[in-house]
Amino acid sequence: FLFVAAVEVKIEVVIPEKERNKEEMSPNGKASPLIYKVNGTTRHYHLEEHPIASNPYHNPKDVVEASVCHVKDLENGQMREVDLGCGKALLIKESGEFHAVGHKCPHYGAPLVKGVLSKGRVRCPWHGACFNIATGDIEDFPGLDSLPRFQVKIEKEKVYIRASKQALQTQRRTKMMAKCISLSNYNLSGTNVLIIGAGAAGLVCAETLRQEGFSDRIVMCTMDRHLPYDRPKLSKSMDSHPEQIALRPKEFFRTYDIEVLTEMQVAAVDIKNKTAVFKDGFKMEYNKLLIATGNTPKALSCKGKEVENVFNIRTPEDANRVVKLATSKNVVIVGASFLGMEVAAYLAERAHSVSLVELEEVPFKKFFGERVGRAVMKMFESNRVKFYMQTEVSELREQEGKLKEIVLKSGKVLRADVCVVGVGAVPATGFLKQSGINIDSKGFIIVNKMMQTNIPGVFAAGDAVTFPLALRNNKKVNVPHWQMAHMHGRVAALNMLAHGVEISTVPYLWTAMFGKSIRYAGHGEGFDDVVIQGDLDELKFVAFYTKSDEVVAVASMNYDPIVSKVAEVLAAGRTIRKRDHCCSFLSFRTGDMSWLTGKGS
Repeated sequence: FLFVAAVEVKIEVVIPEKERNKEEMSPNGKASPLIYKVNGTTRHYHLEEHPIASNPYHNPKDVVEASVCHVKDLENGQMREVDLGCGKALLIKESGEFHAVGHKCPHYGAPLVKGVLSKGRVRCPWHGACFNIATGDIEDFPGLDSLPRFQVKIEKEKVYIRASKQALQTQRRTKMMAKCISLSNYNLSGTNVLIIGAGAAGLVCAETLRQEGFSDRIVMCTMDRHLPYDRPKLSKSMDSHPEQIALRPKEFFRTYDIEVLTEMQVAAVDIKNKTAVFKDGFKMEYNKLLIATGNTPKALSCKGKEVENVFNIRTPEDANRVVKLATSKNVVIVGASFLGMEVAAYLAERAHSVSLVELEEVPFKKFFGERVGRAVMKMFESNRVKFYMQTEVSELREQEGKLKEIVLKSGKVLRADVCVVGVGAVPATGFLKQSGINIDSKGFIIVNKMMQTNIPGVFAAGDAVTFPLALRNNKKVNVPHWQMAHMHGRVAALNMLAHGVEISTVPYLWTAMFGKSIRYAGHGEGFDDVVIQGDLDELKFVAFYTKSDEVVAVASMNYDPIVSKVAEVLAAGRTIRKRDHCCSFLSFRTGDMSWLTGKGS
């Protein structure tokens, strides 16, 4: 059934019969001293302890203290953004205690006061990153940095916050990390940890190892010419230069002794000898290996595919080149994928014309459902994007070697100066076929909940893997999302250090088009119904994706923070069910979401 606007829907939150007696180990929780073997030598090390000092501010001139409210101004479970004169903080009251942390999400600057507070952490309303309210530590992604934590004191019924001016201005904190010891003694052809791939999974793995006190050699290698960068921006902000979207500056990698080999492609992995063989013949031995190679975009296989100005968006240079060539020209985008639709939206105001060719009847039909897909399609059409649906490209025609026209199987001929191909991708795992590492029929690396492959000491993460998703009863799934890649990298690093941590995060993604965002949480593969609340025509809605009686995913536009709220419910192990008999309204317009916590009717 499809429900809209004022239709009564009851969605029930079901708490499992057996609540966990103990909370799962936080990714940022303390661990006992570790014993780790390095090249046959046993090395002991302890995580650095950083107790909060009575006066952690070394420079008194950098400190500000201000009264921000009365103790009775906040109820338990409430948050307030407070101004300290030279910057703002987020004041939180939970279980009778006050906490103060940075007020902006370090990822893209979302106001956390509009997020979701639940069981000791606050979740970002935009992209779902989670932060511990007591420490400020990041506990779920995307993003790399944690929140600054500020001192709170109560005097004469007033709440005071004492904070560093610098922290108030930066609104971010990089966790303490170890450095590599005796780096000069290492053989260049050997490393303790080798990470193949320098995307989110690879970088978070390296950073987590250092955060946990790991002090041996870490080498990352990538086919890219750049240090790790914010890949989602390639289609959302196409004219960004590499240095603008870098996840970390060069100095960061030098400071924490994380070596990055750019423009280096691994051709094979010898698991018996624990050696990676590079395309140029160079070999590197490893003790632990992470494979985080991502995927490779599919190319067109039609006649004329070799002509110039046909692009897959894989690098910043690709995106920059497309923007330059597309300005005031005719652009054809093949594939109404996330990448294809985001590129179409970005180029719509810059190009003379933008046409989009898609085999399906409606964009995003399999992911968001037909009705949401049609609403998005209508938004694009109102922004001068022309759709050619239920057809494919049969030929690319050139003039003087450059693209001139695109012929569709329907017979239609489109003028085209630039073509962007977004017809999907395949896992970049071809180099592993003879390795002995288990790969499924589609080329995905098979891992368990600890991101381990079938080979001891070999882990895999990111877009190239299938893993058991707790949310869907441990069904093996591939979730090629930016947030998930971060968490894969963290879990892999912790298990390289024998922490025994299992992945249990809720998938969270977003797409941005024409200044509007669709947020999505869960895993809706195989949904059989969509419950829609709101107004699709006004692009203000929330859609629940159900399978049988269970909500498996949610999407929204202009309904923050509902997706983050649902993500928190699912992360707590609760089941949200749809009932056929309707006896209450979903009061989203008034902001009432108490039904999600089981407090409402």
